[in-house]
Amino acid sequence: MDTFDLKPERPTRGPLLWNILTGVMLVGALCLVIFFLTIFINPYVFFNPFPPLAIPTLLEFPTLTPTPLQLPPTWTANPTIEPSATITRAPTWTPEPTDTPFIYSLYTPTKTKIPTKTPVPTGMPYTYTLTYMDSSYYHPEAGCNWLGVAGQVVDQNNTPILYITIVLGGSLEGANLNTPIITLSGTAPNYGQSGFEFVLGNATMISSKTLWIQLKDQADQPLTDRIYFDTYKDCTKNLVLFRFKKTR
Repeated sequence: MDTFDLKPERPTRGPLLWNILTGVMLVGALCLVIFFLTIFINPYVFFNPFPPLAIPTLLEFPTLTPTPLQLPPTWTANPTIEPSATITRAPTWTPEPTDTPFIYSLYTPTKTKIPTKTPVPTGMPYTYTLTYMDSSYYHPEAGCNWLGVAGQVVDQNNTPILYITIVLGGSLEGANLNTPIITLSGTAPNYGQSGFEFVLGNATMISSKTLWIQLKDQADQPLTDRIYFDTYKDCTKNLVLFRFKKTR
């Protein structure tokens, strides 16, 4: 029968060592958690190797308390009346006779020349030409049943002049024009750009120097004399046509 040598087994140190190392690691991990948690809660803790920059302190200004504006009392000026100066007449002086001849003045005044007036040129600044013609060219629908005065106003270069006042007055077959008729150049462009027209009636009538026409400016000053003209019964002369031209 075989016999065996039974010896007690020595316990191994491997599991115990690993248990100790595990405990150390857990304690170390717990310490690290506490370390970082403390820094997270209070970054300014003394053991933080990277503390944040300090926040500058805000500058506080004192609170402004508005004070009510003190207005000066209302001041009413009292007008001061200055005494008016009175004129005191100087006493008259009577020269005493003396043997010494009296010298009036050593200064002989020079005569001041009075400027002479430049003569204003006489005459009106507009001339005219007068023509009698058949009105059917301008009023073909009226035929011979029309009578009127028309024309135009031009300058020295035959350029039309607008807004010149034309006045027509006088009488026609006993009917007086108590209020002269007024129109402006440029109101009847059928006779040209500066044309004008007066309608005297719907039939031809005869007259001899009882009607007149005249040009005036905007200040109602005459630019021509009153020009007296005739009218005829003839249908070929029922339009009295004037052409006024400026000469200066």
